[in-house]
Amino acid sequence: MSKNQIIDNNSLSHIIAEKITEQIITGTLQPGEKIVETVYAEEFGTSRAPVREALYLLTIEGLVERIPRKGAVVKGYSEAEIRNLLEIRMLLESLAMKRIAENGVETELLQVMIDLLQEMKRNKEDIEAYALLNQKFHNCIISMGESEIIKNMYARLGRPLLSLQRISFLGERNIDKSVQEHQEIVKKLEENEIAAATEILVRHNEESMKRIEVHLKDNLVTSG
Repeated sequence: MSKNQIIDNNSLSHIIAEKITEQIITGTLQPGEKIVETVYAEEFGTSRAPVREALYLLTIEGLVERIPRKGAVVKGYSEAEIRNLLEIRMLLESLAMKRIAENGVETELLQVMIDLLQEMKRNKEDIEAYALLNQKFHNCIISMGESEIIKNMYARLGRPLLSLQRISFLGERNIDKSVQEHQEIVKKLEENEIAAATEILVRHNEESMKRIEVHLKDNLVTSG
């Protein structure tokens, strides 16, 4: 295989991974559902090698798991795993806010957050788009903390966290409340009131966790 072919396959595997991720986030692929390699190989007009690489990437990121004699399936998280993911997120964001209090608010990143907030307001009716914008907003908080360790640990939560956050935005009232809380966080950062911004962020994350847990419990009861 030539070097160019390797590069093309790597690029294609990332594109396929994004496609599968989107299907998981939107619910097209459900937890426990088998991911059929030939479906994506045919859709993208390729061999199964880039599809397998895509599934390998998603396995590392925690969206897919391999089950003996079944193959690759969408990972389903236990209640304890979900709580751990969300608590780690809360801890890392709180640590980032502590660093911001020490180092100061980075004005360029704050402007990015302001711009993202306007995009979030315009995309309130599109849950998938809103979830992606929300993730970018929270990534700005992490980046503003100026800690590579925090940033790298937070990045590992990326795709699984995105699929869970989407659940917290189900319902118009949830998104309206989310927009309001993000607006309050931005306002406090603009005023350099980091402690107040942290308090709002913690409350925002705690309520998001509660909504996710209630939704998952209701679905478990319904499916049971």
